[in-house]
Amino acid sequence: MSTTQIDRLRELLEPLAAERGMDLEDVRLTPAGKRRVLRIVVDTDEGVGLEACAELSRAASAALDAADALGSAPYVLEVSSPGADRPLTEPRHYRRALGRLIKAKLHEGGELTARITGVDDSGLDLEVPGVKGRRPTARRVEFAEIAAARVEIEFNRPAAGDGADGGDDNDDESQKEA
Repeated sequence: MSTTQIDRLRELLEPLAAERGMDLEDVRLTPAGKRRVLRIVVDTDEGVGLEACAELSRAASAALDAADALGSAPYVLEVSSPGADRPLTEPRHYRRALGRLIKAKLHEGGELTARITGVDDSGLDLEVPGVKGRRPTARRVEFAEIAAARVEIEFNRPAAGDGADGGDDNDDESQKEA
């Protein structure tokens, strides 16, 4: 049974990500002139900060060099978190997008734009926005019904909780005093 280079890299990198509480989402190795670029994408339920990416990058670089996983050819290592518009392909992706607006293509055909209100092992609870002043409606969609889905970028996303805007109340007072 032969394994691909990406599979071998995953086997090496997955434990390093897991030790740091991260999910290894993607590993890509692409040619870039005389060298290669190894892109590692990781995520957590809370998101991944710059320092966490830097720490994983240092550990991955040391492990890759020690294992001679990429041979003697030069490479560039990039460690990042997924972008805001990345595809939702795993139940954990939907859990992390709870409260967000998504656009889903359904296997039966058609598209659905709705806000995720709940996620369990088999599917999603959604709030479909009302059209022309109508109230939003609830809808259940099983993962098996979804062909593809992405988070919709919202510039005026509704604040979570009690309707607060999430801003710092001290900002207004400091502006008044200035």
